[in-house]
Amino acid sequence: MIRLRGRHKQRRGTRPGAKVEAPSVVASTELSDFVVVANRLPFEAHHGADGDTTWVRSPGGLVSALEPILHEHDCVWVGWSGLSVDAKTYYDDGELGDPSDMPSRIDSCRLHNVELTSDEVEAYYAGFANSALWPLYHDGVAARIYDRNQWAAYRLVNSRFATEIASVAAPNATVWIHDYHLQLVPQYLRALRPDLRIGFFLHIPFPPAELFAQLPWRREVLYGLLGADLIGFQVPGAVRNFLHLTERLLGLPVRGDRVLLPDGDSTRSVRVADFPVSIDTKRIDEIARDPIVRARAEQIRKEMGDPRIVMLGIDRLDYTKGIDVRLSAFAELLLSGELEPDDAVFVQIATPSREGIDEYQRIRREIELTIGRVIGEHARVGSPPIHYLHQTFDVEELVAFYVAADIMLVTPLRDGMNLVAKEYVAARPFEDGALVLSEFAGAALELPEAWIVNPYDADAVKAAIMGAVNSDMRERKRRMSAMRQTLFHHDVSKWAHDFLSALAEEAG
Repeated sequence: MIRLRGRHKQRRGTRPGAKVEAPSVVASTELSDFVVVANRLPFEAHHGADGDTTWVRSPGGLVSALEPILHEHDCVWVGWSGLSVDAKTYYDDGELGDPSDMPSRIDSCRLHNVELTSDEVEAYYAGFANSALWPLYHDGVAARIYDRNQWAAYRLVNSRFATEIASVAAPNATVWIHDYHLQLVPQYLRALRPDLRIGFFLHIPFPPAELFAQLPWRREVLYGLLGADLIGFQVPGAVRNFLHLTERLLGLPVRGDRVLLPDGDSTRSVRVADFPVSIDTKRIDEIARDPIVRARAEQIRKEMGDPRIVMLGIDRLDYTKGIDVRLSAFAELLLSGELEPDDAVFVQIATPSREGIDEYQRIRREIELTIGRVIGEHARVGSPPIHYLHQTFDVEELVAFYVAADIMLVTPLRDGMNLVAKEYVAARPFEDGALVLSEFAGAALELPEAWIVNPYDADAVKAAIMGAVNSDMRERKRRMSAMRQTLFHHDVSKWAHDFLSALAEEAG
């Protein structure tokens, strides 16, 4: 087994997993020129055996992507704390909580809590957002549930978010709204505060017209998004899908990358563009060069018996991530003898996700059964071929795993971007290692030097894995060098700067 230990070396800013020291979330009367909006506030509650609650910065991709903003801008972050106001329990784990214990700021950002009841969370978040929109936007890889009551809750919560944003935004402030939970907020907010500059960015895929048209409230969602001055997507294909839908379903004229819609006696223009999100490349590179992190990586390999090949997958536990795809491919390669259990080890880190939703509980059971079967069929005493870690780790520990891995497997069935693929590349300062990447992840457009694969083609996945296994160091360095150049040129700071600069131009 791999022994896991947390490391708490302090770095610039507040890293994921670091304690957040602050008194409470309060409804601020101080107005801000810059407002960040997301479904959740950027922290999590961790409950100790002694009953104490420790607040840590969330490890998710959204918080990581917005980290430069937390350092560089005085702002207000509007979102939900995770605590239901009626039951006084945290959605993630059902523990009792006290609102007075919550943090009030992270870095230079004040935190403004949008209060939600447990019924609203169940209908808006677990319901409409994650049972209708999430599977629909990921090419319908799971069944969608279109429930009128859940839609009503989604509208209600989006309206409440808009009201809270309006209460903390200064005149002519810039507001940046994020992701699929809040697609009606731009329109509601514009009705309340037409003076604001409103940007919206979708972090997940946006589906083709044929799929999106299934949504009973498709027109309302499109008009909700068009309340923004600038709408950002991850890839050009999503931009084309959205522009096509505005013409087809709304009958609005499209001129290049702009949608024209009536605004009183005049016409308002909404720009739609792609802004592929990235990572803090320099920071990941620095952590990967840290002698302590590199020693930890060596320790991880030793704890697995020093195999010749270490493969790694790191994902939220989600049915879109293709975890079962890579597990099956690895198992078949063991069965065929192309890989030997004593020679190759696969580590799957599956971060807990949405554990209150039935579909996610089912996915976890299926993955753990598959892992158990593979271990039972191929393990040697003391050396299982798969190590499965259903846990959350801080960034230094994750980077140590990246450094320890010879091959990274990123095989989502559909993904807006996938920052894990980029983090692995950033964590290879010596330009070694190999990345096997799904063609249906947005990152594949920026990292074509990876071993690109169709995750629905089992034989192709196996061939890509073996291609990476059998590649020589010269080939790996050629591919990794090109990918690292891309990431150092287009890091998360450039992403945020590009979006906010474009928003300023639109509303200027």
